[in-house]
Amino acid sequence: MVDDEADAAVIAASLDVPARFGSIFDRHATVVHRYLVRRLGPDEADAVLGEVFRIAFQRRHTYDVARGDARPWLYGIATHLVARHRRTEGRRMRAIARLAAQRDDTTDLAERAASRVDAERRWQLVAEAVASLPQPEIDALVLHVWEALPYAQVAEALGVPIGTVRSRLHRARGRLRELIAPSGQEQDEQIEHTDGLDTPGTGRIGS
Repeated sequence: MVDDEADAAVIAASLDVPARFGSIFDRHATVVHRYLVRRLGPDEADAVLGEVFRIAFQRRHTYDVARGDARPWLYGIATHLVARHRRTEGRRMRAIARLAAQRDDTTDLAERAASRVDAERRWQLVAEAVASLPQPEIDALVLHVWEALPYAQVAEALGVPIGTVRSRLHRARGRLRELIAPSGQEQDEQIEHTDGLDTPGTGRIGS
């Protein structure tokens, strides 16, 4: 029956029985680790994951038990820790861009070479543009696009009003449109890839 309890109930119970908090790790460690891998890469993610749950355990008495799902709370802690690794995240995005550029479905050598040049240019623009965004805008963008959190849960994770989330996403997409391409159809095509944050064979970066 413990597995059927809301996260809030488990966290509340862990105040008296600390071992109960282990259920929160069991439920959400995989998702949080995936998020950290997407932003920092596997080596950094392994180290930061433990820190996320250590902090969560220490702060469990501050958890708002009116919120049944603990994921936005955990995402918020993880996002705060990611901010300390800004340089690592930029390198990660550029590495993802290089991997994405290696995708091609053509069989002719000349076509394949031309396709790769175009892909490399596009994905390098995507990576540079996303990495150059202000940190608050990156946080909102990746939580909404990568993790598919609705605006309300992004707001909860970041500890800001929902209107602020909407503004950050609007500004982020506007900046990306300006940075990725100067004008015209090419710009629209580039931003479609950025809004979806595609990656080879998965449809999303780092999936």
